[in-house]
Amino acid sequence: MAAEAEEGLAARLLTEQVKRSSAELVSGDGVCWVSVLSCLLLACAYVGSLYVWRSELPRDHPAVIKRRFTSVLIVSGLSPLFVWAWREFTGVRTGPSLLTLMGIRFEGLIPAVVLPLLLTMVLFLGPLMQLAMDCPWTFIDGIRVALDPCFWMLCVSDMRWLRNQVVAPLTEELVFRACMLPMLVPCASPATAIFTCPLFFGVAHFHHVIELLRFRQGTLLGIFLSAVFQFSYTAVFGAYTAFIFIRTGSLDSPLEMGRGDQLSRRGSE
Repeated sequence: MAAEAEEGLAARLLTEQVKRSSAELVSGDGVCWVSVLSCLLLACAYVGSLYVWRSELPRDHPAVIKRRFTSVLIVSGLSPLFVWAWREFTGVRTGPSLLTLMGIRFEGLIPAVVLPLLLTMVLFLGPLMQLAMDCPWTFIDGIRVALDPCFWMLCVSDMRWLRNQVVAPLTEELVFRACMLPMLVPCASPATAIFTCPLFFGVAHFHHVIELLRFRQGTLLGIFLSAVFQFSYTAVFGAYTAFIFIRTGSLDSPLEMGRGDQLSRRGSE
């Protein structure tokens, strides 16, 4: 793990001096402004893609989920262009390719997935134990269900499961970790980037307030307090996943951690 950490995002961006083209496009202070504005624009594009469809249906309706899948996958697929445009505009030159910079690589894949996932399971050991104790299945029954193709077909056909376990973790980690951190690290220390990046992720979750107010799911004070708590939680967990991403340099690490977080929260409900 230590060897892989040396090859992580921080090592690629910070241990070598950041090289610039002979015609510097943006000054040192300007790089930070461009980086922050690029992250803000990317976050707005991600959240805005959820509301390009006009509908009177709630967010958990399959038709709404399918439409949002389309728009958010388009934005996520285009998100690497933000990093490319940022790099070209600022003149920042980094050693690895764009995909490698974003943590999309196969080197060290197994430890980058297994070790952070185990660490996250330890962090959420309480909710996971509660989930196991409340489960009516025995361990053998659980193994049989996990190996049953019909079970996975049922999961894949469930739009909410696909959203919570596949599309949301994949797109959120790609946009808010893999794309934003490479833009923030060059103009700040790793610690600053780790605690700045989750703020975009946390603020992006405030859009849930719109639907809660729209369908009157609670009082104004209750909705506001819920939004503040969700912002705090997502900011803290986002800092944790950002740290792991910088240490491993792999997108698979925060992706699996996000899925583990979704599972643990089921146990605490």
